[in-house]
Amino acid sequence: MMRLVPLFSLVCLFLCTGVVLCQRPRSVNIGAIFSFNSVIGRVARPAIEAAVSDINADQTLLNGTTLNLITEDANSSAFLGSIEAFQVLEQEVLAIIGPQSSEIAHILSQIANGLQVPLVSYGATDPTLSALQFPYFFRTTHSDALQMAAMASLIEFYGWKQVITVYVDNEYGRNGISALEDELEKKDLRIAYKLPLSINFNSSHVTEMLNASKLFGTRVYVVHVDVDQSLKIFKVAKRLQMMNSNYVWFATDWLSSTIDSFSPRARKSLDSVQGVVCLRQHTLESKKKQEFLSRWKDLKQTGLSSSELNVYGLYAYDTVWTVAYAVDRFLNENGNLSFSLSDKLLSIKSSDLQLSKLRVFDGGSTLRLKLLETNFTGLTGHVSFDSASRSIISSGYEVINIDNMKINRLGFWSEGIGLSISPPETLKAKQNESSILDQNLDNATWPGGGTEKPRGWVIAVHEKPLRIVVPNRTSFKDFVTVNHPHDIRGYCIDVFLEARKLIPYDVPYKFVPFGDGHSNPKYDQLTKLVADDVFDAAVGDIVIARNRTAMVDFSQPYASTGLVIVAPISRPQSNAWVFLKPFSLELWCVTIASFLMIAIVIWTLEHRVNDDFRGPPVRQLATMLLFSFSTLFKRNQEDTVSPLARMVMVVWLFLLMVITSSYTASLTSILTIQQLPSSITGMDSLMASNSPIGYQVGSFVYNYLTEILFIPSKRLVHLRTPEEYERALRLGPNAGGVAAIIDELPYVELFLSDQTDFGIIGQPFTRAILKLSETGKLQEIHKLWFCKIGCPGDNELDNEPNQLHLISFWGLYLLCGAFSLAALVIFLIRMIHQFVRYKRRENQNAPSLSNSPPRPSSSGQCSGVISSFVDFVDEREEAIKNMFSHSNRPHQETISEKT
Repeated sequence: MMRLVPLFSLVCLFLCTGVVLCQRPRSVNIGAIFSFNSVIGRVARPAIEAAVSDINADQTLLNGTTLNLITEDANSSAFLGSIEAFQVLEQEVLAIIGPQSSEIAHILSQIANGLQVPLVSYGATDPTLSALQFPYFFRTTHSDALQMAAMASLIEFYGWKQVITVYVDNEYGRNGISALEDELEKKDLRIAYKLPLSINFNSSHVTEMLNASKLFGTRVYVVHVDVDQSLKIFKVAKRLQMMNSNYVWFATDWLSSTIDSFSPRARKSLDSVQGVVCLRQHTLESKKKQEFLSRWKDLKQTGLSSSELNVYGLYAYDTVWTVAYAVDRFLNENGNLSFSLSDKLLSIKSSDLQLSKLRVFDGGSTLRLKLLETNFTGLTGHVSFDSASRSIISSGYEVINIDNMKINRLGFWSEGIGLSISPPETLKAKQNESSILDQNLDNATWPGGGTEKPRGWVIAVHEKPLRIVVPNRTSFKDFVTVNHPHDIRGYCIDVFLEARKLIPYDVPYKFVPFGDGHSNPKYDQLTKLVADDVFDAAVGDIVIARNRTAMVDFSQPYASTGLVIVAPISRPQSNAWVFLKPFSLELWCVTIASFLMIAIVIWTLEHRVNDDFRGPPVRQLATMLLFSFSTLFKRNQEDTVSPLARMVMVVWLFLLMVITSSYTASLTSILTIQQLPSSITGMDSLMASNSPIGYQVGSFVYNYLTEILFIPSKRLVHLRTPEEYERALRLGPNAGGVAAIIDELPYVELFLSDQTDFGIIGQPFTRAILKLSETGKLQEIHKLWFCKIGCPGDNELDNEPNQLHLISFWGLYLLCGAFSLAALVIFLIRMIHQFVRYKRRENQNAPSLSNSPPRPSSSGQCSGVISSFVDFVDEREEAIKNMFSHSNRPHQETISEKT
């Protein structure tokens, strides 16, 4: 018994120790690091303290554990902020609220990673803080990645293509503008110029930068700086007369936070931001929010707050609750807190910072997961985190406009919906129905007080006009005509001028002719001058060739490309028998036979039931033929009565419709077709011959024909003008001219616009922008896929290229013949059936003679039956029916008598 006492004491000690270890702490520490004397800090401090007070007074949260707040002033310095962070961490805090600065947040996030202490910021908006590099960084405000998407939508909505950005040159400014650049690029917009400012910029620095920007053509500015209560940038801009109707000013949410913090007396300074459009983080309206706004007035009256409330005060309040909910869930599951020493910190020998006092929060990774589970409704609305970015799920932005020292709300922007006049929360249910076409905002007032949207650009003072070289052509001057260095016209010039009108900013330019005016210039030399920066650009009939694309960039082609062959053509002379050419001989024979067949079939089917098909043999023959051939021209005079005949007529008329329309089209083509007076039908036949070929002087065609197609240069004849084209083609290859001319399609179209004796021969062959085409590989691929039977341009022309053959219509003829044959078979079966019935009735009614005459021979009997059957078929249908009626009556009377 005495031995059991020590054992019992040991068990009790163990149990008591376990109870102590699992007991919830009476208090937990959380830190808060921010700049006390700043626009955000002046609203964050009372908001955080009010949240801690409310949490400790809430009996349903933390279950008796008190939340202790430890605050330190970062003094808007990354260096001092990191020092203060170490002092806070020495007191074993579970989490740090803040900082408000993105620059300080980058440093503290590294410290938070090492000690596994979550860092929950309500003001650091730098998009790069969401990287996987900072797993312990949480953001309870919106990321600038989202804000810049809203800003890009604004710029696109108003139709400007370029902007100038003014930003503070730190992590917050650079990374924010980088996000804006990415969002603008998605919309084919761009940042024309960037104006970086030092962290502690002053008015002289701003004056220097804004004065320099006056030399640029763009007049749309986006300002992204830290919260600036003195509004130095806009005051300088107003002094420099840059707040007038020629300018557009956008600002990110730093401006809305600044002016929301102004007291009613300080609102007079809004005169310097007249017409500015900016963003403000959107928070949902609620009873809880209204109660806190009333409470804030009390805080001001008691001296606990020295500033008007802005949106960052609301986010700071919700941030404390976010941490409290996570700590509560953590304590409910773990019950106790523990911190341990870091071996790496212990290895540091001496330090005035006493780094050996720093402890790693053992439950930091678990608390981090609890933060990701945040889900409650706060002052700003629903609070929850996106698990990937660890940022609060956005409720969107408000678009506000300052006019006459008043803040007007133009509308809202939210992710997935875009710009709208209605709040995002009312549109969520209709999100699937909204589209980019529904984007809308109220009318804005712009700098200068006007409501008409500014142009957003002016002619740049420092920009020299673009030196644009144009070819001084001596032929085909419709493309480019140089009447005078200041009077240059033509098709290419008009295309350039119209395209320039579509650019929403000014492009000063100056045309410079290239060439001596006596011969067409060398286009390869012209292209090289652009490549060598002698000229800024070139406008003209410049072909996109492989060697040129290696030197310069080309615009989208605006004229058809490719090389074509031009040769003399002639129209066929009149022929008395041309009307026979549409059909081949076999088709004519089958068609005529079909008319005769239809005549016989219809007569056979209609003869017994239609009086129009009865009478003397000559009349019936005429009726047959007239009925058949009259279907070509008009509705036949005789109507068909038999159902079988009508069925045959439906198929026949369909065949006739196809045949007549095909005949008409073929005859029209034959009468208008252009035929070649020579054997040249395409590039292959031209290369196979020894005839001379013409080409335009100065064109790349000569090199193409000699180096790619290997045509001997002695066969090539250079031509300069359309008049020389015409003369050479008319002379022909045997009289000192050419058999054909190879040139680019636009020149050929211009040449043929007033010529009727020449035309394009064969298929155009591609010659333009790639080596693939120049080496002939493109044509090989085209033949492989699209010329499996043979390319039309590669074949010799047939003697009768538009003649129709039986093979095209044999299916229709077969269908018509099948229907006609089927109708005849049905008719014949029906007649045989009637004839058998008739003969049977006749035999039953004939008197029985005991002394019947001898039967005739079988051959005589067969011919008699056939003759009788023919006579039967020749009878009218009504007569046969009457015969059946009369034959039935005596038989019925006999039956009655017997009865």
